[in-house]
Parts: sequence; structure tokens; C-alpha cells
Amino acid sequence: QVQLVESGGGSVQTGGSLRLTCAASRYTYNSNCVAWFRQAPGKEREGVAAFDRDNGRTYYADSVKGRFTISQDNTENTVILQMNSLEPEDTAMYYCAAMWGACGGTWTRPNDYNYWGQGTQVTVSS
Repeated sequence: QVQLVESGGGSVQTGGSLRLTCAASRYTYNSNCVAWFRQAPGKEREGVAAFDRDNGRTYYADSVKGRFTISQDNTENTVILQMNSLEPEDTAMYYCAAMWGACGGTWTRPNDYNYWGQGTQVTVSS
């Protein structure tokens, strides 16, 4: 069983930065796609960014392109989401998720993911 633990959330002002980390207890060889989702009150959960651990390919939602960067650390057990130029619209609970197989074109579909973390809150004030 893969366990995912998020950390790094907090409160910042507009234009600030936060670094979220997703630590996995272990990854099976086929848990290749690791993604960050977010959910604001009253809104659906949306995919923010994904990292394919097999080939290093990255995926981003249009709303965060150029501001957020997803990467994997050298231990390969932690996926990092660096968030810069934060906006109030980025305020949400952020979740880490892992999926069997590659990310592919459907990486934004929450139901495709097999493992989820508990979430970390990000609040951006104007």
C-alpha cells in the first residue's frame, strides 16, 4: 500500500511562493504518475500538475503554466510542487495523488488515481 503525505502548505500574500512536497512511503514499480490536485470550497477537484516518473514528462493546467513547477527529488520518493507568483485564485486544499501506469492525456481525472494524501491547505491573500 502506497501512503502519500503532503507538506508545505500555508498562507502567503499575492505574488508569494510556496513549496509543496509529497512524500511516498514507497512506490510500486507501476505507480508512475504522481499529480497534484486542488479543491476550493464549492468547486470540483481539479488537476494542477503531474509528473511521470518513468520518463520525466510533466503536465500542467493552463491556469498554472509558467508559475508552478513539478519535479521529483533525487531520492525518487518525493514529488515537489514549486508554486510562484501565487494568486488568491490558487487558494485551495492541495492533494497529492498517485496512479498506476503513465500519466497520459487523462491525467486530470481524479477517478483514475489509486492513492491519495490527506491534503495541505494553501491560502493566498490579496
